[in-house]
Amino acid sequence: MAFSRSGPRTLWLPALDGMRFVAASIVFLFHFAYQFPFRDTEVGEWYSRLVGRAGPMQVGFFFVLSGFILTMVAKPGEPLRRFYRRRTAKIYPNHVVAWALAAVTMLALGIPIAAHSAIPNLFLIHPWFPPMDITFSMDFVSWSMACEVVFYLCFPLLYKLVGRIRPQRLWWWAAGLAAAMWVVPFVAELLPDRPMFYTIPARHVWFIQMFPPVRALDFVLGMVMACIVLEEKWIRLGLYPALGLLFCGYLLASNVPEPWSFVAATGAPIALVVAAAATADMKGLSSPFRSRPVVRLGELSFAFYLVHWQILNFGHVALGAKRQWSTPVAITLGVTAYVVSWCLAWVLHTLVEVPAMRRFGRPRPLPRPEPAAPDAALPVPDAGGRPVGVPGSLPPSGPDAG
Repeated sequence: MAFSRSGPRTLWLPALDGMRFVAASIVFLFHFAYQFPFRDTEVGEWYSRLVGRAGPMQVGFFFVLSGFILTMVAKPGEPLRRFYRRRTAKIYPNHVVAWALAAVTMLALGIPIAAHSAIPNLFLIHPWFPPMDITFSMDFVSWSMACEVVFYLCFPLLYKLVGRIRPQRLWWWAAGLAAAMWVVPFVAELLPDRPMFYTIPARHVWFIQMFPPVRALDFVLGMVMACIVLEEKWIRLGLYPALGLLFCGYLLASNVPEPWSFVAATGAPIALVVAAAATADMKGLSSPFRSRPVVRLGELSFAFYLVHWQILNFGHVALGAKRQWSTPVAITLGVTAYVVSWCLAWVLHTLVEVPAMRRFGRPRPLPRPEPAAPDAALPVPDAGGRPVGVPGSLPPSGPDAG
């Protein structure tokens, strides 16, 4: 079985890698706020207000970006087994190592490990369970990887369905998906309002932010935006105006009721930014995300995302779970955790992710032809004196020519 819709050749859009670095860094700032490190209450409240909606926004960005990139680089006729093997090699080795690192650290710190949460986490099925002690377990952020697994499993079918949308209707579908994100919190109101997760019912948070079928709205929106770009239906919206719209969406998220602040307020602006950044790359336009260091860090962002919470959370537990510090000391600890997270991400990327992708993520090479027998007849020269059938006797041609 193979993908049925004709698609483009593989594209490399470096600005999208660079944006991953920015998004991962913002998620770090968000999770740092949830460590409540500041002894000064006013500083802590100010910082929490500043980044309080940044984490959910950036997770939405990763989901939209995933759907967008997979659609852009989908290869017509690619066997499903090859697609699934590559996606598995990308996610599971890193996840298993991060899971093991969390388990070892928890044991070292005396934090109990519950089988009913650790096992679903290991197999990346934990977001299907509403209790927060299951969804937020082991490597805290891995719930988003579990959502990605569902997206990858469904991608071939979604690819066919999205490919049937008429080009003239793509923007209508994008608008409908963005509007559906505003409906989701109303559906969440039907769920139990106990227990609470900070200031909102836990089941509402789970349904809006972590339930895979709901988060598939972000992923499919990314797919539709990719089709808009490929079908040359993109509007004349530059990257910088799109970023301005995303900033307005973040301000909106900071001022609407909490259930709508997680995904709905920023879903459409995120989709516009991703498409605008890709269009700028394809046209060679100016982009702040295309410098070599930013792109390189973007390549490490998946590993960084998996380890940064462990550095923040377990590091805080090691120093004192409820301990707070003066503002300069808290900032210093945060910067240190940020640097250590990138260093550990480089190790994970270099020793686990890259070897796994080389071993399992590439097509298997064709078998080499057996060498001719020693007593095989020598090739007969042609009229020009050149041997026929000897490698190198013909002029170079094909994709590797030159």
